Amino acid sequence: MPLSWNEIKQRAIAFSKDWENVTSEKSESQSFWNDFFSVFGITRRRVASFELPIKKADNKQGFIDLLWKGMILVEHKSRGKDLDKATQQAKDYFPNLKEHELPKYILVSDFQKFRLYDLDTDVNHEFELKDFVNHVHLFGFMAGYEKRVYKDEDPVNIDAAELMGNLHDRLKEIGYSGHDLEVYLVRLLFCLFADDTSIFEKGIFWEYIDRHTKEDGSDLAMHIASIFHVLNTPKEKRLKNLDESLVQFPYVNGKLFEESLQPAAFDRQMRDILLEACAFDWGKISPAIFGSMFQAVMNQTERRNLGAHYTSEKNIQKLIRPLFLDDLYVEFEKAKGSKGKLEELHEKIANLHFLDPACGCGNFLIITYRELRDLELEILKELYRKHKSFLDVRLFIQVDVDQFAGIEYDEFAVQVAEVAMWLIDHQMNIKVSNEFGQYFTRLPLEKAAKIVHGNSLRIDWHSVIPTEKLHFILGNPPFVGKQEKNKEQKDDIQNIFAEIKGAGVLDYVAAWYLKAAQFIQKTNIYCAFVSTNSIAQGEQVGILWQELYNNYNIKIHFAHRTFRWNNEAKGNAAVHCVIIGFGLQDVENKRIFNYADIKGVPTERKVKNINPYLVEGNDLVILKKTKPICDIPEMLYGNKIVDGGFYLFNDEEKQDFISKEPESAKFFRPILSGEEFLNGKNRWVLYLRDIPPSEIKKLPKILERIESVKKYRLESPKSQTRDMANLPTLFAEPRQPNSDFLLVPRTSSETRKYIPFSFYSKDFIVNDSCIALPNATIYHFGILTSEMHMAWVRYVCGRLKSDFRYSNTIVYNNYPFPENVSDKQKQKVETAAQSVLDTRAKYPDSSLADLYDPLTMPPDLVKAHQTLDKAVDLCYRPQPFVSELNRIEYLFNLYEALSAPLLKVEKKKRVKRKDA
Repeated sequence: MPLSWNEIKQRAIAFSKDWENVTSEKSESQSFWNDFFSVFGITRRRVASFELPIKKADNKQGFIDLLWKGMILVEHKSRGKDLDKATQQAKDYFPNLKEHELPKYILVSDFQKFRLYDLDTDVNHEFELKDFVNHVHLFGFMAGYEKRVYKDEDPVNIDAAELMGNLHDRLKEIGYSGHDLEVYLVRLLFCLFADDTSIFEKGIFWEYIDRHTKEDGSDLAMHIASIFHVLNTPKEKRLKNLDESLVQFPYVNGKLFEESLQPAAFDRQMRDILLEACAFDWGKISPAIFGSMFQAVMNQTERRNLGAHYTSEKNIQKLIRPLFLDDLYVEFEKAKGSKGKLEELHEKIANLHFLDPACGCGNFLIITYRELRDLELEILKELYRKHKSFLDVRLFIQVDVDQFAGIEYDEFAVQVAEVAMWLIDHQMNIKVSNEFGQYFTRLPLEKAAKIVHGNSLRIDWHSVIPTEKLHFILGNPPFVGKQEKNKEQKDDIQNIFAEIKGAGVLDYVAAWYLKAAQFIQKTNIYCAFVSTNSIAQGEQVGILWQELYNNYNIKIHFAHRTFRWNNEAKGNAAVHCVIIGFGLQDVENKRIFNYADIKGVPTERKVKNINPYLVEGNDLVILKKTKPICDIPEMLYGNKIVDGGFYLFNDEEKQDFISKEPESAKFFRPILSGEEFLNGKNRWVLYLRDIPPSEIKKLPKILERIESVKKYRLESPKSQTRDMANLPTLFAEPRQPNSDFLLVPRTSSETRKYIPFSFYSKDFIVNDSCIALPNATIYHFGILTSEMHMAWVRYVCGRLKSDFRYSNTIVYNNYPFPENVSDKQKQKVETAAQSVLDTRAKYPDSSLADLYDPLTMPPDLVKAHQTLDKAVDLCYRPQPFVSELNRIEYLFNLYEALSAPLLKVEKKKRVKRKDA
């Protein structure tokens, strides 16, 4: 089992620190590379050899510094030596290496600089030793992770979209708006695309506008209306004396030009914009952005952020390849050389049907269709490679747009998706034409993708496509978090999860998972959705996946763990996503795609089973619990003040207040929020609980604050807050510990190896950005601040973007503390835990954020934690844990054993509720 990326990164940081001052090649190089291999959990001597004798290109004797045959060749130099020369020296060994010995990578280094040359992609990556942790993902192949590369988008002409957007704005300014404007722009965009891609004769639309319309634009609308009419009229029904310049336009059909629209109007500036748009090469627009480009011109905000509202081709391929495309290409490779098998595969792909139940402008359908047509072309080339040409190539093309269906809430997007599918169909027809030397086009349009307008969560999907016809459900449902849902979306969730307790906290995308699971029962349909990553973290897992497992027998087939949603276009969306493929079948080829860098390339690992936390393990869910499953103290959320800031003070504000009202000093208490706690800042709160009214009456400044809090609460839209206006001297939700406590910040950076916890006296007020553990012992501190507990946190806790979001109900109450711990083991944990606290105390001027930054964490604090980790590990078992995955598998098993009786009780309750 490969090491987890978190563990590799920690080893990389340690490696960089250990070797930062070494300079001599001869004395230290072999130790250097032994340690380098160890970063990835590899014993160097098992896979690679030092000083391998070999003849160089000039036939002189040479020695390869280090060679892992078939994988990587290393050339090492002393500090400051020329890496270009070292790279060439490495290449000089290639002529005398055997075929199976040739490496995929060349790595050269002078201790302080690294240069990794990828021979497959012809790409160099160069970085310094101190930055090794930021480039460690480049060496995933060494740890056993398979590199997966997804191709970038084709060039996207953003200028063209913005130009058409300007035309849209001018039409809207003169009063041409609404549905007519939307359809009008779609028609113009179709004409622009058709003009550059041989749907029309090359450039006839541009030429017509340029030569037949007045420069002031006064007759432009009339001529465009004539073109639209001709495009909707079969040639045999056109007027006999029609101008030859109009006759040349083909009959399009497909209902695109059927609807009668209100006449538009143009001026000189608008005509110039349209002519400038004609000058762009619309044939180069990426298929992935067709739909969103059309839609973006309608909205100035979306136009400025074109790229934030469409799914990049890279991200689409991350979904469709493991869902079906990889398997089809494996089948294609096996079928080569067999005419019968190739014909069977061709017939198979021509009968595959796809549904995107939240299709937007059709991006997933567009790319899926293109990839299917590309595979069809490869099959035809293999079948007929001996033939120079076909009698009629169109007789052999079987894949068509009517294999695709979608559901979309926005009416305009529905129309755009249909048009975009025709455009990609034509683009693929041109590709076939170029390959086989015949012009092939599907005009007039006869078939279309079935895109249905409506709320996907309210529509019966069977009315769109029957289950017996469908093979794959895929897409990218809306990114709407649990807090951002509007009333209609909340009602949708309630409608789908009618009897499921706690469903209100689910992200909107969860509804598509449940509806898909219901739809595919008793079928072989496979599904995959891009989703907000929170559905695989924290309390949402227990609610959604328990339902999917217990009542619908869902199995996860593949998963992309958290990655950043981004595009090459402007306005990149900063969303943290996962992709989950699932169905009813328990497939053998399960795959997890992991991201060492959430903005980078994933590595693939084949696994036996994937649980809803998207790691290898049994199908289990961690349910929200109000009490711990182990015999440990209970955690409390901090106080929710809801004061409008009137009770909160920094040091200067507090001193100023006391100077004006000295008697108020005794009512100030230090308050702890995550910000102050982690960054060593001071903050104060007026704590007025249980103070006699007669005493408050003597303090006019405090009375002013109380009155302000009362007013603030009365103006709240929340009834619960308005009710608390009657008790303005109290916190809105008071939860202050009555004893000393251990403080836990609810949000902490994922880059920290450990979440910092600390002890405080009961005089400190806990804000609701923290959690308190009253009556905690040094032993509890030791367990919670250990690597073992942090493994649990990384997989079970919720996330705020990618930061840890700690909770008592999900993380702490479900955490399996070690059982049957001896007094000796417990004493070792307590001693090591105290050593961590004592080491922290050596750095009074450093905040916890500084102390636990992986780049600035003091070595003695690192060692203190390592000692504590070992002591905690021994409380669980005598065998060492070799990786983070090893730890989490152990903890999941322990959790299952501890919670099994509780889960059986809950299951019986659900069965009784259903029977009732």
